[in-house]
Amino acid sequence: MQHQTTQKFIVKLFPEIMVKGASAKRQMIDRLYQNLRTLLHAIDEAIAIKKFSDKIEIVVDNTLADTVRDLLMRTPGIEQILEAIQFDEMDTLDRIKRTVAETMRERLAGKSFVVRAKRTGTHPFNSMQIERVVGGYTLAHTQARKVDLHNPDVVVYLELVNRQLNIVTARHKGIGGFPLGTQGEAISLMSGGFDSTVASYLSMRRGIVTHFLFFNLGGAAHEIGVKQVAWYLWNRFGASHRVRFVTVPFEEVVTEIFRSVSPSYMGVMLKRLMLQAAEKIADEMGIDALITGESVAQVSSQTLRNLALIDEATHKLVLRPLAMTDKPDIIALAEEIGTKCFAESMPEYCGVISKNPVTHGSFKRMQQEASHFDYSVLDRAVENAESIPIDEIVRNITENSAVEVVHTPDPTHDIVIDIRPDEACIETPCETIKIPFYDLKTAFKKLPKEKRYLLYCDKGVMSRLHAQYLKDAEGADVKVYRPKSD
Repeated sequence: MQHQTTQKFIVKLFPEIMVKGASAKRQMIDRLYQNLRTLLHAIDEAIAIKKFSDKIEIVVDNTLADTVRDLLMRTPGIEQILEAIQFDEMDTLDRIKRTVAETMRERLAGKSFVVRAKRTGTHPFNSMQIERVVGGYTLAHTQARKVDLHNPDVVVYLELVNRQLNIVTARHKGIGGFPLGTQGEAISLMSGGFDSTVASYLSMRRGIVTHFLFFNLGGAAHEIGVKQVAWYLWNRFGASHRVRFVTVPFEEVVTEIFRSVSPSYMGVMLKRLMLQAAEKIADEMGIDALITGESVAQVSSQTLRNLALIDEATHKLVLRPLAMTDKPDIIALAEEIGTKCFAESMPEYCGVISKNPVTHGSFKRMQQEASHFDYSVLDRAVENAESIPIDEIVRNITENSAVEVVHTPDPTHDIVIDIRPDEACIETPCETIKIPFYDLKTAFKKLPKEKRYLLYCDKGVMSRLHAQYLKDAEGADVKVYRPKSD
């Protein structure tokens, strides 16, 4: 048998797509197909993608299989990914049984198995005949231990489409949801903590193109932290679409809240002002919905009454994906999607903390409090908002800072810090230490001040963000390390 140089992936769609009407289903499959073309051709233009009425098939070179598998497992709209070996001209049971036995020989040695077949097209045999003939022949011509219909060690999945046979070698679960772009656009209010990052992920998973809106309450470190987690979410789950990251300077707004609002209503007032600012920005972008990470009763501003007071401030639809979710479940999902380490290391910032915060606010009192606020301050904040495409965050940081990129470190003076979150550590010609980005703020204070430090990460995004923060906060000699091969 010829050595397989390509890998085939069969993409099965989210079940809610398949129960839609014919027109809606076709539109969603088309959207997923286009999303995958964008993502996969960014890896290699030669990747072949074929669309069917109930699936999408992808054929890639074996060297790209791991990269493509990872991408498919985190693309919205995909329920399951099957890895398969494809054989053509499989028009007889004799050819099918011999091909399956030879292909599965090593995997079945000493194990029990069962054959499951699905057939599409016109054939002189049915699926049950395929299972019976292939199972009997495979048992007789391999070292498989036995056929076990109920509890086998290995299930041999076969898909026969006309004369093409797919032998499924592995199955992987996707994240489900709808293809990105099928449910419109929204703006997610991002603080960078557990709640807002998980809410943003759930929005993207549901097929909503999700932009990010950050209210800067006075901390450069906090802005850097939110930028990096927003970029991570977009790059991992939503890179088929270009979205924006918007920063609104809110320091003066906070100052005005302290001047004009009673202490017990400050927290609710801050949330109202954020929605009002978000509404103005959404209007400019032609967007109808806002997303927040609020969960009922988690904090004082999130009682049903106070949420009603907050929503009163905007005409936009406010979506709260986590409204009925417990905090431990939110943290567990953050860990699953990879944002837990960001949330845990998010720098503290000075926000508005009400003294004896109201938990069941009055609509009449809220209107009185709101009437004392000088809304020209809010208008100025929105006017001074900075909006950039999220894929330009790195360039934006570079253009607005003096962080230098070093390609060849000096072994006598430089120390490279690998800030990636995994255990891997890059090899360099100089001293190299491992400090994951979420420990960097604390650990860096203990390092010798006379050295020059070069931060390294895979994409160069987080290293630039953290280098800028360390330069600003610590006055340190910090640069970014990018080997020429990168």
